[in-house]
Amino acid sequence: TLIGATTENPSFEVISPLLSRCRVLTLKHLDENQLSMVLDRAFKEDIVLSKGKIQLDDDVSLTLIKSAGGDARKMLNTVELAASLVGNDGMISSEILNEALQSKTQLYDKSGDYHYDAISAFIKSVRGSDPDAAVYWLALMLDGGEKPEFIARRLIILASEDIGNADPRGLTIATSGFQAVHMIGMPEAAIVLSQVTTYLASAPKSNASYRAINSATEKVKSENSPSVPIHLRNAPTGLTKSLDHGKDYQYPHNHPDHFVSENYFPEGNPETFYHPTELGYEEYIRGRLKKLWPKRYSN
Repeated sequence: TLIGATTENPSFEVISPLLSRCRVLTLKHLDENQLSMVLDRAFKEDIVLSKGKIQLDDDVSLTLIKSAGGDARKMLNTVELAASLVGNDGMISSEILNEALQSKTQLYDKSGDYHYDAISAFIKSVRGSDPDAAVYWLALMLDGGEKPEFIARRLIILASEDIGNADPRGLTIATSGFQAVHMIGMPEAAIVLSQVTTYLASAPKSNASYRAINSATEKVKSENSPSVPIHLRNAPTGLTKSLDHGKDYQYPHNHPDHFVSENYFPEGNPETFYHPTELGYEEYIRGRLKKLWPKRYSN
């Protein structure tokens, strides 16, 4: 019989053959009433606390419970630390509790389950255009010791994947933010991350560029490698020119509005991979593409 306990995700930490033969029980966060029961029991049964020399009034008790974040271990560890700080009267005052809380460790494991859950909540808050929730998760991660560069890299990805051309400045701001974070470090890097986070969360959203590359990739993988049309081929040498590489290519800048209707696809019908939205700057892009390529962007 195997009985184990871990603060990690068993799906990642326990090998599949063993995990398939185990029953996994998840210990969830406790609510305030449950934490209150645990605290009362500790004062009745703990060897030190049960002697009655350590006292805790209701207001301080409530503050302690709320600060635990649903974790009874954290609450009891805080009580133990606070008990070591009390004076002769044995009273855990709000000042002593605050001192003990200053030494607490945030429930954040930079390599564990909570790490991935927190960054997921952060990214989804930015994607969902909620700057307040996004800043909350940002603060939680930084308070837990998360590397600011990790957060900054994720924001760069989000700027392209979830905002794209709806606000092209988002990528520039995210990239500049990463450089600033790398240059100045913590704690001031938190200000930079907050600025980038609130900007991206407040920006119009579009995943059109993300969907475009995915659609084009699927198309490429479903076909054999196509030959590049003669007029689009490179002709850097006399030999390639003699083979008519680049022949009949129409240089757009030699035409009105710097545009000419040309076929840039391999043989076959042109396809539409990029579908700009009507949000932000993509509204302008959508209108321009309708004029340039009416057959593909008329809908």
